[in-house]
Amino acid sequence: MKQLLSILLLTLSLHSSEAQSIIKKVEKNLRGDYMYATMKMIVTSNRGQRTVKIESWSKGDNKSFIKILYPKKDKGITFLKIDNQMWQYIPKIERTIKIPASMMLQSWMGSDFTNDDMVKESSLDDDYRAKLLSKKGNSATLELIPKDNAAVVWGKIIIDIDLKNHVPVKEIFYDDMMKKVRQMTFSKVEQHGSHRIPMIMELKPLDAKKRGNSTKIIFEKINYDKKIDSSYFTKNALRRYSI
Repeated sequence: MKQLLSILLLTLSLHSSEAQSIIKKVEKNLRGDYMYATMKMIVTSNRGQRTVKIESWSKGDNKSFIKILYPKKDKGITFLKIDNQMWQYIPKIERTIKIPASMMLQSWMGSDFTNDDMVKESSLDDDYRAKLLSKKGNSATLELIPKDNAAVVWGKIIIDIDLKNHVPVKEIFYDDMMKKVRQMTFSKVEQHGSHRIPMIMELKPLDAKKRGNSTKIIFEKINYDKKIDSSYFTKNALRRYSI
């Protein structure tokens, strides 16, 4: 019996090690030292559909600058994220606003993403313990459970991964009561420099009250190879690059 238990514990440990290794490879592929991108965000709800065009600059996973290009009424709105803090500049009133904690769960630009999503961009490897649920060919399914004291909002995440390209295929997010809250899918993988990137990602809330809602982000341009000037990651950039 003890020998069987030892074999079982060894198997579980190997599965955990393999799962964590998979997550590391996925994150290394998706993240670069710098990234510049243009994209459009299509928001669908019971009120209709709207498109937002976005330009973004980022450094690592703790600094990012976003500028709204379209629609005209929102053109020039900028956002700055440094670590877990976020600011917004609104050109119509020429005012910079720090997003308070009380607004972090509110919708970002009318989408199904929240301000918290834009700020926290947690590292799955650092913040979650990974468990391999299944593996077949170039596909694997992992269960991610938050580590103790990790500053995350999800009770767990189930993620399907394309092992050949080291990209996620589908993620299902659960709240702390283990209820499914939302689903994210990824498609149209392309090579950009040394990175393989899904050019389309779609978020759908699973709440019955939001049935039919979705937010789709379509990347139009991505560049990982060019260093981004540090001036984009200061509060002065909010007004300076708004024009």
